[in-house]
Amino acid sequence: MPTPSSQDSPATCLTVSETKQKLDQFSEHQKQQFLEHQPINDLVVGRSNYIDGILVQLWQSLGLADISGLSLVAVGGYGRAELHPLSDIDILIVTTSKLSTSTEAKVSEFITFLWDLRLEVGHAVRTVEQCAEIGREDLTVATNLQEARYLTGEDSLYLKLKEQVLSKSFWPSEDFYQAKVKEQKERHARYHDTTYNLEPDIKSTPGGLRDIHTLSWVARRHFGATSLLEMSKFGFLTDAEYRELVECQNFLWRVRFALHIELKRYDNRLTFAHQAQVAEHLGFNGEGNRGVEMMMKEFYRTLRRVAELNKMLLKIFDQVILNNGIEAEPEMLSDDFLRQGKLIEARKPALFQSRPESILDMFIHIANDSTIESVGPATLRQLRTARRRLNKFLHTIPAAREKFMELVRHPNSLNRAFVLMHKLGVLATYFPQWSQIVGQMQFDLFHVYTVDEHSIRLLRHINKFNDPANHDRHPICCEIYPRIQKKELLILAAIFHDIGKGRGGDHSEIGAVEAYEFCIEHGLSKPEAKLVYWLVKNHLLMSVTAQRRDIYDPEVITEFAKKVRDEEYLEFLVCLTVSDICATNPELWNSWKRTLLAELFYSTQRALRRGLENPVDVRDRIRHNQQLASALLRKEGFTAREIEVLWQRFKADYFLRHTHKQIAWHCTHILQHEDQEQPLVIMSKKATRGGTEVFVYCKDQEALFANVVAELDRRNFSVHDAQVLTSKDGFVLDTFMVLDQTGSAIELNRHNTIIKQLTQALQKGWQAKLKLRRTPRNLQHFKVSTKVDFLPTRGKKRTLMELVALDTPGLLATVGATFAELGINLHGAKITTIGERAEDLFIITNESNGQLDDDDKSRLRETLSENIAKLAP
Repeated sequence: MPTPSSQDSPATCLTVSETKQKLDQFSEHQKQQFLEHQPINDLVVGRSNYIDGILVQLWQSLGLADISGLSLVAVGGYGRAELHPLSDIDILIVTTSKLSTSTEAKVSEFITFLWDLRLEVGHAVRTVEQCAEIGREDLTVATNLQEARYLTGEDSLYLKLKEQVLSKSFWPSEDFYQAKVKEQKERHARYHDTTYNLEPDIKSTPGGLRDIHTLSWVARRHFGATSLLEMSKFGFLTDAEYRELVECQNFLWRVRFALHIELKRYDNRLTFAHQAQVAEHLGFNGEGNRGVEMMMKEFYRTLRRVAELNKMLLKIFDQVILNNGIEAEPEMLSDDFLRQGKLIEARKPALFQSRPESILDMFIHIANDSTIESVGPATLRQLRTARRRLNKFLHTIPAAREKFMELVRHPNSLNRAFVLMHKLGVLATYFPQWSQIVGQMQFDLFHVYTVDEHSIRLLRHINKFNDPANHDRHPICCEIYPRIQKKELLILAAIFHDIGKGRGGDHSEIGAVEAYEFCIEHGLSKPEAKLVYWLVKNHLLMSVTAQRRDIYDPEVITEFAKKVRDEEYLEFLVCLTVSDICATNPELWNSWKRTLLAELFYSTQRALRRGLENPVDVRDRIRHNQQLASALLRKEGFTAREIEVLWQRFKADYFLRHTHKQIAWHCTHILQHEDQEQPLVIMSKKATRGGTEVFVYCKDQEALFANVVAELDRRNFSVHDAQVLTSKDGFVLDTFMVLDQTGSAIELNRHNTIIKQLTQALQKGWQAKLKLRRTPRNLQHFKVSTKVDFLPTRGKKRTLMELVALDTPGLLATVGATFAELGINLHGAKITTIGERAEDLFIITNESNGQLDDDDKSRLRETLSENIAKLAP
């Protein structure tokens, strides 16, 4: 649509309704143009031009053009002539003196008219002197004034303003540069210094539009360059870099434009609620979440390119503007490299193109010298050029393979070398599999980082196992890792563990095959390659077993031990598992998971040392627990007869599934409990396996499990484990492992209140109508199909049911109520939440305490799916 003229824009006597109607028509027309793939630059500039027309005509219509000493100026993004559908319209009215009452009224009418159009208007009325004074004190104002663009009014005032803004005394370029760099660092810190956020801000996230703006602002202030094109003409941006920045900016503009046509209020966050629609607008399609993942992959790759260019160009500006590093005495590292301050530089301008393997030499130097923080700008520019001109992957060069393995074996490579190799695109240049996972995301709440970023974080977590300061957080790994002889095998497994994601099929199997081939190609022996293969293929085995299987069942331990085979494999696997969990999501690792993995590790270690042909004797364990618990109870003053009478009521399973300390704690309170008709609820004062143990003892009642978990859910606690047992005379002995919102044990000062609430809930009995918390906002945009599977078991007494569903409030209570409805007995539960997904295991029997038959299973699957569907947000 053309820029408004007197024929097609609001008439001389403007009305809000007519102008609003034309503005809406223009916005709808632009939306259609966008969906028809019109150049985004035309749309962004075109909207700015259209708004220019409205403002100029409104200015004239209100008679402001007839008043001397007034000038209307666009500032900020509007000053750059960059407007998206919901962008702020930032304007400055420059005046020679304080406005008269009549002029002030007209200015007020001018602004009110724009507000009535529902435009987001930011405005200020100032003299040139006030602009200069405030601009000197406020960096944001100074930056906006730099981009001032004349719209209408007295042009001499605008020229005076520009004269003030361009003067060296307004903001010396050195001060401006340092202030903008500081501002950028603070902004990046708010986003945890990563481009990979689940719901990124298109403008402000590292690598976003603000990083491009920062380059423009600095160049404009120091060089007088008013655009990216002018920056390239000044020689601080090559033609290729200019084209790349424009390409990146255009893509980010398209994402932002697509987002804005979906929103009603201004926002630049690409939230889960809008990612699917934005992807569709941009032409990214596919089954399920494939379109979103493709769009976000391109988005993250664009952020990385911008971040890399931003970092390189700011270093160049740093040298030019501040003369930083240029005067430092260079230190020769080799014939090819030198160190200039904290930066490494290549000594030859075409080193990487003539000998591509020398790229890896640079990172060996970085691993050797911990004082080297990064790569110098000229070398970074050379690296970027060489990367693009390589016609093969580096791993195909024998000399490069030797250097890569030298890095993998280097004791200091995980500190900085591998991190920089990833950031600077060298890993993607080294072998094709890594290039495929760059920017690869999964549309869920569990995987906080893209696959490549997660894998690098995993390597950094492995490195932490060398530091004794992390012993309390990772006791097993900090003990094992320093004594592992061939750490390179673990590092290679870490690099390949998720390399197969995004390609369809089982990523563990894909990665294992490629890891084996990579190891053989890089000179490892077949036994070494087989170990790496096994680790990649089974990298989820330990976490799945610990979190979703009954690890207190000797059969589960025996099966796991058979898969692991020997202690060396177990030690490698636990280090890979712990670092994998920690690198997936910062909130995942807690004392609960640490305890689960520790118990699985030590139980498996004992099984392997004992020999798999010598399984543990369950009767011996029961007798052992009873003897130790009895001794503790007698110390409390209970007689052997009191203990014996109580224990005669309990089944053997109770003594097998609890430690002697738990048994003594439970029984102390049961023996002291006077009214057997009333429920007994107790909570562990010390953290048990990283959480708070809630023990319930009372006469069995309908849907007791559902009642307890519903009450805990209402208070925002999460149940991670449950042992549901009954005595021979119909009393329940239920144990719930509960964590608070932070994944920690519940604070002591809350125990009495919770005990009172649970007791009251048990006294009232099951309430058929659940009182549910509202479904959290971030869950409302995910669809997880409910899936009920029944797992094979070796015994014939119990059935294992695995449930996958959306983790909505009341899910566990609904499951428990369904069991009660169908007469199914619950004996245990392992509760696992993976982002928005609940993946829970239930140990159940039929009314006769036997396995469920096919009809029972079919009825349970159908009823459970129906009841869970009613919880949908």
